[in-house]
Amino acid sequence: MRVSGPDAEDYLQRMLSNDVSGESVPALLLTPKARVVAPVLVWRRGADDFLLLTEPDLGEVVRATLLRSRFAARCEIELEEHASLLVFGDADGIPSEFPGAVEVLDEARDVTLEADELERLRIEAAVPAWGKEIDDSILPAEAGLDDTHVSFSKGCYPGQEPIARLRHRGHVNRSLRGIDVDASSPGDEISYEGKTVGRVTSAVPGRALGFVRVEVPEGAAVQIAGKKARLH
Repeated sequence: MRVSGPDAEDYLQRMLSNDVSGESVPALLLTPKARVVAPVLVWRRGADDFLLLTEPDLGEVVRATLLRSRFAARCEIELEEHASLLVFGDADGIPSEFPGAVEVLDEARDVTLEADELERLRIEAAVPAWGKEIDDSILPAEAGLDDTHVSFSKGCYPGQEPIARLRHRGHVNRSLRGIDVDASSPGDEISYEGKTVGRVTSAVPGRALGFVRVEVPEGAAVQIAGKKARLH
């Protein structure tokens, strides 16, 4: 999604959860009740030219939401399509949520990681994914997104008040955790001391991610679908 024009930066500051004044930053487009509309990676290509990268099926949702709130802001909002690759190691690109990786656009490179290998890296790094750990039912703090996708020092944006209130006056009841487990599947219940405390959201052999009640301590022995497991 391209957002460009003399008011582009000011408009994105008013619409997104993070401070977009730098070169690139992860952010969230939220409802007024702080539910996630879409995660985005904001890349500043020029003084008044921003590219918002998001999931392919969310492009039109992001465009419609931004257009609906644009009013008199002097900026253009247009869909763009790019081929995107994650590159691990020494390369120029947009900083990624994956440790040690950057995102490059529209470059012809040989693919050296299969999809299941990339999924393992994501789960091991506890990077939440749209449709698995991120959707309109979660609060950003539950997935740890308030530490990476939110600025608590910039101006107002949709969802700011409930996010700030939760940060300073409350707490979440569950959080995203890494899990060591031989085998599991998304949707499997996680139990601790005989009580259901969460569910698996993503899994590969040996590792999983899931939302778990915050009172369950780090390193706790749990069970997933009758199998022994251990929380990170």
